[in-house]
Amino acid sequence: MPPSSHRANPLSPFLIFMVLLALAASVRAAPPYPPVTVNVQAEHLIGHSYYVPGLAGAASTANQGFMSNAGFVVTPAGVVVFDTLGSPSLAAAMVERIRAITDAPIRRVIVSHYHADHYYGAQVFKEAGAEIWAHEAARGVLGSEAARERYAQRVEILGDWINPATQRFPSPDLWLSGDTDFELGGVRFLIRHVGPAHSPEDLVMFVEPDRVLFAGDLIFKGRVPFVGDADSKRWLAALDRLIALQPKLLVPGHGGASEEPVEDLTLTRDYLLFLRERMGRAVEDMVPFDEAYDAVDWGRYQSMPAFQEANRRNAYNTYILMERESLGQ
Repeated sequence: MPPSSHRANPLSPFLIFMVLLALAASVRAAPPYPPVTVNVQAEHLIGHSYYVPGLAGAASTANQGFMSNAGFVVTPAGVVVFDTLGSPSLAAAMVERIRAITDAPIRRVIVSHYHADHYYGAQVFKEAGAEIWAHEAARGVLGSEAARERYAQRVEILGDWINPATQRFPSPDLWLSGDTDFELGGVRFLIRHVGPAHSPEDLVMFVEPDRVLFAGDLIFKGRVPFVGDADSKRWLAALDRLIALQPKLLVPGHGGASEEPVEDLTLTRDYLLFLRERMGRAVEDMVPFDEAYDAVDWGRYQSMPAFQEANRRNAYNTYILMERESLGQ
């Protein structure tokens, strides 16, 4: 008889199985994305509608990229999400907030536009089983040189929360070609294409029974908008369309939810009109941009958040736009 030390242990396969099971469970339990420490909260607006208010300022390690708003609507048949925040980690925190309110499946995500702080969390909702809808004007954004440059910038700024090991950019399941209405769980949603304005693909979402308007970056409440290279003439026309909806509450892309939607729509409209009037006059008089900018009295806006970061660029791009318009381009 062989020595007892060489006898097969009948429990070994079972023990090995249990160890492997424990390891698998630990892998499943580990958070797939680095957790954020900023306070991601969901605030109830009215009826079915909620929003997740971002922090002030540009993307930084201090705010961990949590610089824009997102929203969601809870219906008996599932949840509709508007925008996905600025990283997978932030999106995962948003999903936790949704799950604290409802176990209903997350059915659909509407992407307002393809700027980093609004869609970098899309993969988390895709993993949760949601369909992603966006406007077809954004087809060329994913994988573009501009998108790669912005991603490299975000990696440099945000480090742990934006990195190649975890970040992916799923393509939308449905490209919208224009205005789209749908109903889910008895709640009617109006999706409106209002671009090109802040971006070519701008979408807004109006929750009809709540009269809540999720406006994306067409509206910046209480701060100077980021105009970038937007077509401000069409943006103004888009604002008129939003005013016509007569919303009761408005969720801008940045800043707190508004109980005075028309007032905030008007503030953004007046800023764009001011830029166009001042820069248009400079173009007409053939005044160089630097001289024209320094001659403007910015007093109404210079104490507002984001003035230092955005205003000069806004003015310069508007100056170039007004030159093009003067040439009939």
